[in-house]
This record gives sequence, C-alpha cells and structure tokens, in this order.
Amino acid sequence: MQLSDLDINKTYTYADYLKWTFDERLELIKGKIFKMSPAPGSVHQIISAALSSELYYYLKGKQCRVFSAPFDVRLIRRSANDQDVTTVVQPDICVICDPKKVDVKGCIGSPDIVVEILSPGNNKKELRNKFEVYEEAGVLEYWIINPTEKNLLQYILIGGRFQAARPFTIDDELTTSILPGFTLSIDELFTDQI
Repeated sequence: MQLSDLDINKTYTYADYLKWTFDERLELIKGKIFKMSPAPGSVHQIISAALSSELYYYLKGKQCRVFSAPFDVRLIRRSANDQDVTTVVQPDICVICDPKKVDVKGCIGSPDIVVEILSPGNNKKELRNKFEVYEEAGVLEYWIINPTEKNLLQYILIGGRFQAARPFTIDDELTTSILPGFTLSIDELFTDQI
C-alpha cells in the first residue's frame, strides 16, 4: 500500500495508522491525514536537541519524562481503544508527568507540555488544528517556538481554554508551574543556530 492509495476524505483511526507501511510520516487529526513536513532542517534540530537536553537533565530522577519526535501521542476522545483513537500526532517535544500514559507505542492521553518548533513546511491549517486538539485534549501547556523570529509562545490551559502568555524573546527566561524550578533561557535556546 502507498499513501496515494488512501482516500484523503475518509476518517481513519489509530488502528488503520498501525497497518500503514509506507515511508511518509503522517499524523491523524480528528481522523484526517496530515503529511508531515520533510525532515526538519539543522536549525530545527539544534533547537530541539538543546531544549530536549535541558528538560532531560532537569527531569532526571523525577517522575516527569521528556520525549522527542518521532513519538506517537494518541489523544483520546471516546476511549483508548486503537479503533476509537482518531488523533495521533508527533509533537517535536513533549513532557509527560503521568507514567501510566506511557506505553510501548508512545503516549496515550494528553502530555502535560507539548512543544512544536516551526519549520518552513508547517502550514497554518496544521497549526490551527493542532492548537485545537491540544486544547480539547487538556494539554496543560503548549509552546510554539519560532526560530526565524527567535521567540517562544507559551499557551497555558485555564478553564479548558488556552491563554497566551506574552511572547518570550531574547533576554527572557521561561518558567512553568508544571516544572517548579525549571528555567529556560531564550538566549541559550537560540545561541547555537547556524
């Protein structure tokens, strides 16, 4: 089977997703197929590695864990059964504090923090759809990193809706109530860009 054999108008589930053997990386958002961008560029990867490392060392010995793409995050609407899950995303980075949400396939349920790093291939539809599904699923914080603008937007879930904090730019430090004592220097996040 090839990606071109699939009906893009059909609604798919995680059970379908597990059967696919083609090379293209895909995500399912509310049952619809979204092709992922080509492999991320070097700037994206440098930022991803830097942030993943910061989180890894901060979380060492703690209950929360950090995971980097490719890593399937299955967001639940009705049940956790593979045939009922219609949203499977691969955030660039996610932090999961409930060990019961991690299984051999990835994450089942909403991570506490999801991080997406913008690439030229990201489109507005993808960003809007992900924002909506992360909010609906109860992701506590959603961080969007823009390497071109050298900023980070932090959305915090309050009363079931994402509320934007001010943009974090050079000379700022990001903190989060989810990880008490964790501080991210925005300067350092963008220091090693090519």
